[in-house]
Amino acid sequence: MLPCQALLPAVVFALAALQALASDTFIAAVYEHAVILPHPTEEPPSPSEALALMNKNMDVLEGATKEAAQQGAHIIVTPEVGIYGWRFTRESIYPYLEDIPDPVVDWIPCTDPSRFGPAPVQERLSCMARNNSIYVVANIGDKKPCDSSDPSCPRDGRYQYNTNVVFDTQGKLVARYHKYNLFRSETQFDYPKEPEAVTFETPFGKFGIFTCFDILFYEPAVVLVSKMQVDTVLFPTAWMNVLPFLTAIEFHSAWAMGMGVNLLSANTHNTSMAMTGSGLFTPEGPATYHYDSATEEGRLLLAELSAHPRLSPTYPPAVNWSLYATSSKKFPGENDTFSGAVRKDIFIFSELKHEDGNYTVCQGDLCCHLVYQMSNKSKDEVYVLGAFDGLHGSLIKYHWQICTLLKCPSANLSTCGQPVETAQTKFEMFSLSGTFGTSYVFPEVLYSGVQLAPGEFKVLRDGRLKSKQGTSKPLVTATLFGRLYEKDQPHPLR
Repeated sequence: MLPCQALLPAVVFALAALQALASDTFIAAVYEHAVILPHPTEEPPSPSEALALMNKNMDVLEGATKEAAQQGAHIIVTPEVGIYGWRFTRESIYPYLEDIPDPVVDWIPCTDPSRFGPAPVQERLSCMARNNSIYVVANIGDKKPCDSSDPSCPRDGRYQYNTNVVFDTQGKLVARYHKYNLFRSETQFDYPKEPEAVTFETPFGKFGIFTCFDILFYEPAVVLVSKMQVDTVLFPTAWMNVLPFLTAIEFHSAWAMGMGVNLLSANTHNTSMAMTGSGLFTPEGPATYHYDSATEEGRLLLAELSAHPRLSPTYPPAVNWSLYATSSKKFPGENDTFSGAVRKDIFIFSELKHEDGNYTVCQGDLCCHLVYQMSNKSKDEVYVLGAFDGLHGSLIKYHWQICTLLKCPSANLSTCGQPVETAQTKFEMFSLSGTFGTSYVFPEVLYSGVQLAPGEFKVLRDGRLKSKQGTSKPLVTATLFGRLYEKDQPHPLR
């Protein structure tokens, strides 16, 4: 028998090896929460009334956290505005806000709740994490006093920020992120002076975090992935679905694939606001997702993910998104084009008049190429190939390049580009490509009933989005969604 001194190094090595093996994957959870909303009012509630509402929502989130932990989850992400909802003015949201310190202070609110003043929400979230030995990600409001020496200080003497927080398995505050790209209706919050690239390390990978509208912009979204090299992005959101390209599940899944990272997307659930669609998305496609526009129920999702997706043998190779399209001559065939609007964006469309064909449509610097074959075209259904190259948005303008195979709502071509959720036509094959001027392109395939198509399409290294063996369900849209960040206009409100 070996002496204890000799056994010790062997035991340490074995434990280290087991820990390294365990950290190759982790179990992630997201919870889509049907938020209990405050009564709409311009008058601020009392602090006790505000806390009472937040505790009702945290009761639900705590139940989801316990269930996730019991199923082995290492981390759970909850939605944007998941604790207090919306319908606020700058004044009426104030009682819901807490002073959230910088995580460098090394603070566990569960065991030291009054260190930075009253913080009942942070205390409860911290205890939620500590009592269940799970990382908890939540969205709350931060308040910071300022004075007249600060030229940007608001008249009420404080900054108010839409804020994400992360507590580790001991309940320690390990991350705080102030949302940088506010949506136009978020007038109750202030813009941070500078964008934040917030990351933190765990035993199961390097994580980054941002919020909702941030995902469409270079800062912080691209910075976290391309410069900070995070493995996984945490994404609380209150996403209002907008067909045909910006439903939550299709764009968030496409973003994870285009950026080559895991995305843990937790959406608010509210059918009257078209909010639904959460998922655990990977570079290979969705691990699991949920979309429900019919009921008002929340949903917990769990999946095992790679902790370091870039090291995975199945990690997708780098894609040159314009290689095939720029090296190919324009495809022959009928190519009559017409203009149509997707919301306020004017696309160039060409109707797919036959059950198979080759088409090219161009706008600006973008030419989109499509080869396709339908398998059971419904006589009353019309599909088009569309191209858009330009600025999108009314107030905040950002540059899109989009190639899309799209179903129209009716045989009337003037309806092409309007929202469609159902279809009857399947495709034997399709191959979509474009002369993109960016390396940031996100591949989307959406089936009838707002369903994804995991494993049924592939992206070739030359930039073609191709079906593998036909579509198993009727197709609503297949899209390559590109972002030219360098052509975005300056933010008008920041």
